[in-house]
Amino acid sequence: MATLLWGLGALAPALLLALTGLLVLLINAVYPTEDRPTLLAVVSTVGSLASLVAAGALLTGVGGVLSGPEDSVTLYADALVVDGMSLFFSAVFASVTALVVVASYDYLAENPHRAEFYSLTLFAATGMALMASANSLAVAFVALELSSLPSYALVSFLKGNRGSVEAGLKYFLIGALSSAVFVFGISLVYAATGSLLLPAVASGLTEAGAGLAGVAGIGILMVAGGFAFKTASVPFHFWAPEAYEGAPAPVSAFLSSASKAAGFALLFRVFVVGFPLPGADVVASIDWVLLFQILAVATMTLGNFAAATQENVKRMLAYSSIGHAGYALIGLAAWTTADGGAVMGAAMAHLLVYGFMNTGAFLFIALVEHWEVGRTFEDYAGLGARAPMASVAMSVFMFSLAGLPPFGGFFSKYFLFAAAVGAGYWWLAAVGAINSALSLFYYSRVVKALWFDEATTDFELGATPTALYAAVLFAAVATLLLLPGFGPVIETAQAAAAALAP
Repeated sequence: MATLLWGLGALAPALLLALTGLLVLLINAVYPTEDRPTLLAVVSTVGSLASLVAAGALLTGVGGVLSGPEDSVTLYADALVVDGMSLFFSAVFASVTALVVVASYDYLAENPHRAEFYSLTLFAATGMALMASANSLAVAFVALELSSLPSYALVSFLKGNRGSVEAGLKYFLIGALSSAVFVFGISLVYAATGSLLLPAVASGLTEAGAGLAGVAGIGILMVAGGFAFKTASVPFHFWAPEAYEGAPAPVSAFLSSASKAAGFALLFRVFVVGFPLPGADVVASIDWVLLFQILAVATMTLGNFAAATQENVKRMLAYSSIGHAGYALIGLAAWTTADGGAVMGAAMAHLLVYGFMNTGAFLFIALVEHWEVGRTFEDYAGLGARAPMASVAMSVFMFSLAGLPPFGGFFSKYFLFAAAVGAGYWWLAAVGAINSALSLFYYSRVVKALWFDEATTDFELGATPTALYAAVLFAAVATLLLLPGFGPVIETAQAAAAALAP
């Protein structure tokens, strides 16, 4: 009994999200004919924040389950592991979920299916939390599907909107294909190693004969392909602009921040723990560091160049999220046994900052969509005078995403590029810096439209949606508050990543 309670305590961040999703459905079942939007939103927000508090408490050693980010516990025959990295990402998922739930209160004001929306969001976040804790390829696949299936429904949630339904269908079809590739890769790795547990997979690769190098190599490549889809990395990025543009804006924020971070959490653990580089005869011929170097450069460059050519702000943000996936890939692209923890920890810290600034940017678009202003740069002209506080927040997001000082994005990119240089991959940091300079062009176009361009049409904004407005402002404040707290954040992330390294 004590062991069961201990295990439940370690998994509290994921369990709280799942239980809250079930509670939302129960409330909807008890009051099927009554619309209780405030109750549903409050329950969902409280559940998300409780998950955030639980992740923070476990990460700091409260409760005695863990003694710090370097400590870890394994559960259910080692299929799950709770450690600093899983809790760090669980905090990211819970934060983004809470922001999206609050913002959706106004965005879905006319939609009668709020309970379904909140529960799908919470169940997707549950899958993400399990992805961060997966220590088995089987659990990784199940958690990936638990996160993906609600996401498909969320993208096409606006059933009367053709763009939303079309985006959901494309997302589902491409997602199903990538899942097939991913699970086939897992089967090949299992054939070569005889195990699905990540530490046993690593041992199996070390002990396997050279004749299995081809099978293992193809399997690892296919697993990497599945992750490339989840993180919207080249060459499996093409679904992202369509899905993000067609989905409700809060869902775009959720997918581009939390879902992307979940993909990276699983990617980091599987490749560092399951496919270690040193001392593995078979894996030595499979240089996945080189693979991720190619993917990182291609992803950040393609994403930024494509974003620079867009006229639709929402689509621009979709392509820029691909560019940021390229930055995060540096966590593996600059991996070395000596400095891997520093590089990966910096990538984790960047994903945390990215979670706030990118979610805030998409929620601002949700705010503009609520006012029915339009989606192009030209439509945004003059918004600064009509909605100054929200426009200031959007300016903070844009400059932070570009990496300008003194915003959070500058510090996260600085530590990421510095860690890559420290690991000996200065050219990778240089490519990232050049891409960041390019991104300043299209991010500044949004700021120019908000504050300097004259409105081409005479329009008036409607009533201010309080919850959505508050979520945008909170995301901006959180982006700024990360500045004084970035020291502890990067230290925690790097300690967690260093503990993951063999």
